[in-house]
Amino acid sequence: VCEAPTIDVAAFLNDTEAKEEECKKVAESLHKYGILIIKDPRINEEDNEEYIDLLERYFETRGDQFYANEELKEARPEIHYQVGVTPEKVERARNHCKRFEEYDELNKPLSECPPEFDAKWRYFWHIGERPEDKKALYANIVPGDFPDWETKMNKWGNLMIDCCMTAAEMCAVGLGIEQDTFSSKMKLGPHLLAPTGSDLTKNDQGTVFAGVHYDLNFLTIHGKSRFPGLYIWLKDGTKMAVKVPDGCLLLQSGIQIEWMTGGYIKAGFHEVVYTDATKEKVQKRLEENKDAHVWRVSSTLFSHIRHDQSLAPLESLNEKWDEGAKEKYYDITSEDKTMEELKAINLHAEAQEKA
Repeated sequence: VCEAPTIDVAAFLNDTEAKEEECKKVAESLHKYGILIIKDPRINEEDNEEYIDLLERYFETRGDQFYANEELKEARPEIHYQVGVTPEKVERARNHCKRFEEYDELNKPLSECPPEFDAKWRYFWHIGERPEDKKALYANIVPGDFPDWETKMNKWGNLMIDCCMTAAEMCAVGLGIEQDTFSSKMKLGPHLLAPTGSDLTKNDQGTVFAGVHYDLNFLTIHGKSRFPGLYIWLKDGTKMAVKVPDGCLLLQSGIQIEWMTGGYIKAGFHEVVYTDATKEKVQKRLEENKDAHVWRVSSTLFSHIRHDQSLAPLESLNEKWDEGAKEKYYDITSEDKTMEELKAINLHAEAQEKA
């Protein structure tokens, strides 16, 4: 189990003596583990539970419709599924087979090689203000049968984005650069609330809900899931199960922060799998309610760098860059990098036409 430290955000928010120490822990945890475990006084466990309740209901109803061959009204494949629902077996992780072929059995992914289509569902909901020229493109879709949808999605999404902004500022301080280095570039970014749903009734042990991958954004954040199954890889190649303490949030580094730090912080590899521990939890849930249709929901948000910002490695961090960083992490805008990644994981409309 991953032993990443729990970061006390209150020290930063209240500007206490422990602020600098906590900021250093943020930068070190991202560098060493690719994750952060954060305690944020602005967010409580009830917020996460209320949100997961909503999404469990949503995925259960849409799963029933989908399996009955009914149309999913909230799906938008023509805009790369960047709003609304993405059903199972659409997204497929990049092929990382070569990377993992030398790993020993204990540290190898359970994902198939080459990767198969993910068994998870997802919902994309944009959070926060957008630049004027981007507003119409990705207008949110509200499911008609969920009257409290917009309020609850925006409430959770805004809590998540505030936490990501704070983590980005703490990371900058911990790296010894200006506090707003990252957060100023995140303003008006295409932040996405992106809960996933994995059907634990229809599927069974061994199912890969999310094939081994890294995230294409800046920082990813989730509340605690009700079911285990998330594994991460440390920089040294060690595979670990992630156990988030009650009342805490999990953050993971994405490709944008790897690019901007010249590889000092790496995008963390992870996968989500139906394990024996997941099955135990499912059986416990069914003992409480034998008719329950059980879904594993992750209350995920992807925070992004604004579309027009360069991801080129920051000169202020050049002492920390990987060797050859300038060549590997070429100058590219956040939007162009995202499109590059979407094509690679089969979500881009062009990629789907070829599939």
